[in-house]
This record gives sequence, C-alpha cells and structure tokens, in this order.
Amino acid sequence: MNRREFVASAAALAATSAYSSFAQVSDRFRGFPVSLLDSVPYIERTPISGYHWASPSAYESFEDMKFGIRIHWGIYSIWHRGAESWPFLGMSFEDRQTYNNLYKTWNPVGFDAESWMDVFKESGMKMFAFTTKHHEGFCMFDTGTRVKSRANWTAAKGPKIEACDLAYSIMETPFRRDVVKELCDAAHKRGLKIDLYFSHPDWYDADFRPYVCHPFQVPSSKDWLSQVDLQMTQSRLGSHAVIVPDPSSAEVSRMMERHRAQLVELLTKYGKIDMLCLDMWLGPRVWTELRKTVMRMRELQPQVMLRMRGIGNYGDYYTPERVVPGSMETSDKPWLTIYPLGTDFSYEPDAAKYKGTQWIVHNLAETVAKGGGLQIGLGPNANGEFHSEAIRQMKEAGAWLKVNGEAIYATRPRRGTLWSQGETVRFTRSKDSRTVYAILTEWPGTEVVLRDVRPITASNVALLGSDVRLPWKFDPARGTVITLPENLQQARNRPCSYAWSLKLQVAEA
Repeated sequence: MNRREFVASAAALAATSAYSSFAQVSDRFRGFPVSLLDSVPYIERTPISGYHWASPSAYESFEDMKFGIRIHWGIYSIWHRGAESWPFLGMSFEDRQTYNNLYKTWNPVGFDAESWMDVFKESGMKMFAFTTKHHEGFCMFDTGTRVKSRANWTAAKGPKIEACDLAYSIMETPFRRDVVKELCDAAHKRGLKIDLYFSHPDWYDADFRPYVCHPFQVPSSKDWLSQVDLQMTQSRLGSHAVIVPDPSSAEVSRMMERHRAQLVELLTKYGKIDMLCLDMWLGPRVWTELRKTVMRMRELQPQVMLRMRGIGNYGDYYTPERVVPGSMETSDKPWLTIYPLGTDFSYEPDAAKYKGTQWIVHNLAETVAKGGGLQIGLGPNANGEFHSEAIRQMKEAGAWLKVNGEAIYATRPRRGTLWSQGETVRFTRSKDSRTVYAILTEWPGTEVVLRDVRPITASNVALLGSDVRLPWKFDPARGTVITLPENLQQARNRPCSYAWSLKLQVAEA
C-alpha cells in the first residue's frame, strides 16, 4: 500500500463503517458506555477467567476524590505549537528531525515538584495525573528500556527507519532528573493521590508502527488497526503519512516487551500508584500480549485504578473529555471529566484564555451532581513553571472548596433526575442519604424554592461557611421554601463567591 492507497482505504472505511460507536443507550448498565467499547470489538466484553478489577474500597476512594488536575509536560512544551504532541504530525520532515532532537538541550530548571504539590493542595485537589510518556514517545521518567529503531526524517532519498540505542528520556537531557519520582515523592508526603498517564502508542520508536497515528504507516495498516483508529490516523496524518515495510514479528515482540517493561517500571519504582491513565489503543494483532501486560499490572499493584482506554472492560474508570455529560451517565463505572483550563492540555501563554475560577466551580458542581468528578487540564511552560493566572484561578477554587467542600468531597449523586433543578441548582447527597446539599450557582435573592427536597421536621437548614440558620417552611404546592436574610443580599456578607451551598437534613435523599 502506498500513501495514496492508505488515504483511500481509510476514507472507504469511514464511508462504509457499520460500527455503532454512537449507539443510544436506553438503560443504565454495568460496564463502560457502549460508545466507548464498540470501536474496539477485538477486546472481549467479559474479561478472561482469573482477572479482577480494583477492589470496592479502591472504587469508593476514587469516587470520593471529586477534584484534581491533569498535567501535560514533555518535548512539545519547548516549541509549544498547539495541543500537546499532535502538531508533530503536520510538521515538515526537517522540523520533525529537529523536534526529535530538542531534548539534547532541554534544561527545565524552574521545575519544583514540592511547589507544584503545594499549589495543588491549596487548590483543594485530591489527586494529580502526570504524563509519563505522551504519543511523541519521550519519557519523563528514568526508564531502563531502550529504543532500537527510529525515523531519520532527513535521510537521503526521503525518511527511513534507522537503528539506534537510547532511552529517549529526561535522563538524557542536561536536566537529568527523574521528574516522575520527584512528583510521586512530593505527592506521597502530602497525601495526594497519584495518577500516571501513559500513552500506548509511541511515535518515536519505529517498532510501534503503525499504531494510532504513527507517522510511519505500513502496507497492511488496515489489518493492524481497528476501523476507528485507521480513520483517525488517516484524518490526522493525511498526506503526511510515510509508508514503510510492515513490522517483523521480532519488532512486534520487541515493541510489546518495551511497552510492558515501562509499565512495570511505573508500578514498581514510585511507591503506591492510585491510578494509571492509559491512553489510545493498540490494535487487534497485539491484544493478547497487551492483555498479559494488564494481568501483570494487576499482580504488581492490585488496587490501582486503570483507565479503560486500550483495555476496554478490563479498566476501572473512564474520562469524558472536553465535555460535561448532559445528564447522569448510563454506566455504573466511575468517571472524571477532563477539561483543559486553558485552550489545550499543555501550556497556555495567554492569561486571557484561562477559563476562570467561576468556570472551575460551576463545572465541578455540575460533574459531582451527575456522579463524576472534574480534572482540569494544565501544563507548565518549557522551564517547568505554571502560568501565574492559572495558579491564581486554581487557588481561588481551593478557597471556595474550603467553604463548600462538604457538598463536594465524598458525596454521591441523587437518584434519577434529582441531581438538578433548572439551570442554577445542583444537588449532591451524603453517602448515608441523610443529607442533601443544594449548590446554587446564582444568588437567588431573598428566597429559594427546592421542589424535590423536604427537610426533616424542626431541622435546621444551613448555609455552608456561615453560622446563620435559615428559616424554612414546606409548601405542598411549591416544595421547600427557604428564606435568605437581608444581610446576605450584600455579596460582601456571603461566605464565598461563585456558588453557595445549602445543607438540609432529610429522611431520604
């Protein structure tokens, strides 16, 4: 298959695909949403005998977190041409060659794991996720694995595969510090949960061709990739695809050995890891080997929560991306919405493009009310420093959580459609269903009416962060009517900004 045939093949698949990736799900069910599983039919829906997920206590701990951060940092932060490593696919061959050598002079001396974790802690975050390796293949940790073949983009007569022997990691830069170790050590000291992001595909290592947009495609790409991945690869690469020979069986084995060895390193060198944020997919030809890797990970850290990307129903959680689901999710699997605070998940230099504290607070209330959590996406600059505006917004969110955290952390959603009332009220409940929290995203004036909540007779209604007990009555025609006193009509007298949480004792949530 040449480049023209590769593009034509993928286009034909896009036109004829009968996949039900966007199938409607009418009822709540056990497992991940069908829309996430239908695109990878080669992964069995029921895991093989002997497999186990993380324990119920690990699931509960995951669902208690509610708020965290996802950090993208790598070679792409040096040039910063857009969203993480993705701009690499549209670069000229000369720029690709230069890009792959940027690490040789990279020395991000502004990086300070301790100060990062202090910011996250002050921001009310319970966890962080960090990119140990993005699609570009550069490792932000001290890996003992070696890349044995790579692209020479500026070779005579066009790009070709060449032999090499290097780790392609942060330890080969002038910086020479294991960033992942420093972050994990700092997080363990502060009790923050750790989520290590890891990309299954690797665009630097030629052994990983042709998986998920690898710049080197092969004559039989359609046999190595799922239909959805082939379509995405064609869309992202287009005419930039370079067709090289199919990988040999030895190269495939070497690829999977290195892939497995790196995941073993992440689960053995850095203490307790709470989550692995796996990303993208490897194809049907190597699924049985990837499944062995998953089984190995379960042996090493049985309680680690695995994101389902690449492993289907072998995973524990999933992450709607750049969107808050419109209603409560149909799946019973726990989830976190991941959403960039700036334009993309990597560094944003323009302060005006950060979405603001109100955006954080309102989306946090929205996701928690629907049973999930919010993970804001952020990246430091090439020197390892976050934008001051991003830090300001995160810390302001932390100040809000100091007042309202009781309505967020370790809560659960109300049943059915009771998670909301109109556009400005979001509900959560305590685990024992004895307490309901009404989060008001707009100040209601002197009165708020809650249609579907009835406090216990003679109980108090509280405004979190305030000593004031709010008068209330139950009106059979309207619901619970709560009076907000005159002094609270002035913003300076309220316990916080952006949103306000009422606490009600109920017989049933």
